[in-house]
Amino acid sequence: MDDTAHRLTAAPAPTPYDHAAEARWVPEPDKRPGRTAFQRDRARVLHSAALRRLAGTTQVVAPMRSDFPRTRLTHSLECAQVGRELGAALGCDPDLVETACLAHDIGHPPFGHTGEEALDQAAEACGGFEGNAQSLRILTRLEPKRFAPQDEAPARLAPWPGRSVGLNLTRAALDAATKYPWTHGAHPTDPASPKYGVYADDLAVFRWMRAGSPPGRKCFEATVMDWADDVAYSTHDVEDGLQAGHIDPAALRAPGERAELFKVAERYARDAGPEELAAALDRLLAQEWWPESYDGTARARSGLKDLTSQLIGRFCLAAEQATRARYGPGRLTRYAAELVVPREVRLECAVLKAVAVRYVMQRDEQAQLRARQRIVIAELAEVLGRRAPEALDPVFAAMYREAEDDGAALRTVVDQIATLTDASALALHSRLVGPART
Repeated sequence: MDDTAHRLTAAPAPTPYDHAAEARWVPEPDKRPGRTAFQRDRARVLHSAALRRLAGTTQVVAPMRSDFPRTRLTHSLECAQVGRELGAALGCDPDLVETACLAHDIGHPPFGHTGEEALDQAAEACGGFEGNAQSLRILTRLEPKRFAPQDEAPARLAPWPGRSVGLNLTRAALDAATKYPWTHGAHPTDPASPKYGVYADDLAVFRWMRAGSPPGRKCFEATVMDWADDVAYSTHDVEDGLQAGHIDPAALRAPGERAELFKVAERYARDAGPEELAAALDRLLAQEWWPESYDGTARARSGLKDLTSQLIGRFCLAAEQATRARYGPGRLTRYAAELVVPREVRLECAVLKAVAVRYVMQRDEQAQLRARQRIVIAELAEVLGRRAPEALDPVFAAMYREAEDDGAALRTVVDQIATLTDASALALHSRLVGPART
């Protein structure tokens, strides 16, 4: 047998993940030997329609409003690259962390956070809408890959007969993709937080996923994914803002502009004052790779790419070193550790987020666009709810007819809207309501 054949048939190498971590909600045999459970998970997410849909979903600039836009898909791919390398350096299974990063935004609706806010209002009667909770719902229910056996008896922690179990990922993959492992209002330190990771009607799979886990605590791989997400979007959003001409590097040294910037930054670092935020910004401005200006030339573009690379390296290396300093050199997985990010680095990241918000997202034209997008979502929710199930896509029409109550029926309408891209939301609105001015 040659080496290639051996690699295809050899058993996967041992990992520090136990049988419970690699278990699937519905057991299923391997179709091809030689792959790990987490390699299968990664492939399932990578080939899913839900991930492809993110190519048409807003990240910062709407996909149809730029020649080379960053979308939710490109952001997820960039997050996955950052997370995979950081996780591997700390001893995580790289395929597991990459799966979590690819899946972390899979529940985001059309128009990004604007669509999320509008859908939350539309879904008030069925418990609200949250993109992270929607991600779990897609992975475990809405993305059709596996179904529970027809003859399986209902049980408290098992799917009922014939029900879709989505991609049927491993317990560890679902847990790693869950940023907020609690229900609405159950944040372990901030009950007023609007962030949560599961809807009431998805609690069965959530409880199965979290079996044996410390309540309210993220697994280690989820903390790596979470930091990779922060690093990817804070650096790339600033890169995009500079390249589009929305961010003037000189403004970051002007006292008046800095004061306004730090007001925005405080939403990402509530325990930091202006002086500490100013010190964080000044540390970045003092770096030799920080641009003094940007004119769009090839040399300037090269410098911009170096800026992004330097920032990602700075943020990831700081987290890796601090985590190793606390936990030592061994493999860090599941609940054996928590990612340690130095406060100074967290504040630098918070300032970068504020730069993108103030100079890109808070522009007048963006505010006007978001207002129109909210109207599109609200009107879609109203007309689809009134004309359901006939106006729904076949898969959601069937779910609507099977709904146990009005809340479940409304949730199905919300699911339909949440699976649209920006363009398909506008097209459906145009067909059912009339052209939207966006």
